[in-house]
Amino acid sequence: MIPIGDSIRARTFPYVTIAIIIANFLVFFYEVALASNIYRLFFDWAVVPADLTDYLGNPGGHPLRVLFTPITAMFLHGGWLHILGNMIFLWVFGDNVEDAVGHFRYLAFYLLCGIAATAAQVWIDPNSQVPTLGASGAIAGVLGAYLVLYPRATIAALIMPFFFWTAYVPAFLLIGFWFFLQLFNGVASIGYAVGASEGVAWWAHVGGFSAGFLLLWFFRPRRRSAGSGRAPW
Repeated sequence: MIPIGDSIRARTFPYVTIAIIIANFLVFFYEVALASNIYRLFFDWAVVPADLTDYLGNPGGHPLRVLFTPITAMFLHGGWLHILGNMIFLWVFGDNVEDAVGHFRYLAFYLLCGIAATAAQVWIDPNSQVPTLGASGAIAGVLGAYLVLYPRATIAALIMPFFFWTAYVPAFLLIGFWFFLQLFNGVASIGYAVGASEGVAWWAHVGGFSAGFLLLWFFRPRRRSAGSGRAPW
């Protein structure tokens, strides 16, 4: 299912969410312009777990930029489906979380969730030489926060592969099912693909979601909505 809207209307303009989306697309267009040189960009600015692990143990053995890859990797994507899927999720859920915690705190929250997602993936597969990239770990944190804030909100979602079918699903059901899939695939990947399976960093999603779920309590939202009402689509 692909979420396309929710029943909660934000009362403030989502400056930070929109800025993050624009930044992701600008970086992606730069990736497209690089063409065959894109892999050098990924190995330099995405998270390579083995390099990051080695850097933490021996800082002199790698360039300083390795330390910043948990942040830069959040703005890199591997293709159109990758970035479009991530940005749709961020657009649907990010504005409400930003509205609840405040703009500047939301930016800090988003980045911390992305860093936590990287930590989880590197912890599971510290010796991997495969670059890990994408905003999905940070966005998973946004989903975790949304679940706490608006568990009874209604999410409009397109049903795959029949995109002309729209279902209206409670947030706790859609997000809960999404998290179950990430956890199930993450556990299933251990033993043969360890950290990532079929190009998906499952444990980054699990780590980001868990961080968002927990960090929200420390960011002390200004207000809280039960999310029970339905606004016009």
